[in-house]
Amino acid sequence: MGVTCVSQMPVAEGKSVQQTVELLTRKLEMLGAEKQGTFCVDCETYHTAASTLGSQGQAGKLMYVMHNSEYPLSCFALFENGPCLIADTNFDVLMVKLKGFFQSAKASKIETRGTRYQYCDFLVKVGTVTMGPSARGISVEVEYGPCVVASDCWSLLLEFLQSFLGSHTPGAPAVFGNRHDAVYGPADTMVQYMELFNKIRKQQQVPVAGIR
Repeated sequence: MGVTCVSQMPVAEGKSVQQTVELLTRKLEMLGAEKQGTFCVDCETYHTAASTLGSQGQAGKLMYVMHNSEYPLSCFALFENGPCLIADTNFDVLMVKLKGFFQSAKASKIETRGTRYQYCDFLVKVGTVTMGPSARGISVEVEYGPCVVASDCWSLLLEFLQSFLGSHTPGAPAVFGNRHDAVYGPADTMVQYMELFNKIRKQQQVPVAGIR
């Protein structure tokens, strides 16, 4: 995989989420991008079980268990402001067995689904973010395949993003600054999706039901 930028596209004025997605994908097709199947990224939130916190008024921790269709044999577990664990898909079974330590937060499942587009060396994914039956926002992921160091290709990524996002082009993801000249990996993309999902939750004023 290459270096990836994940961002949110605001819903166009007077349009629905789906209509805005269609406008965006039409722009990509006009640029010459070709459809390359579909994708899905999902996230479920777990909070520290009350029985593990003791009586000292400790704050519970959140853990995000995520999947990405680009990595069908992997499961990603991310902690708030912490590390990202990459495991195989049996990790979901393990979480059931760890319910004495981590409990699934109610109504916390959030996901984005959509179409993949290939344009030269860029892979673009435009998705509809949903919580339950409701569309909550739009995700845009752009990957530049030939490069694995963010600082070496951000200007090129930015130029391409501007070509179809215009004034909604995002700034450099925070994870780029943290990585400096390190090799970019799948966990960096999942951190960006976690941040995007949490941002959309806050915009919709849907707090994660857990111990904070």
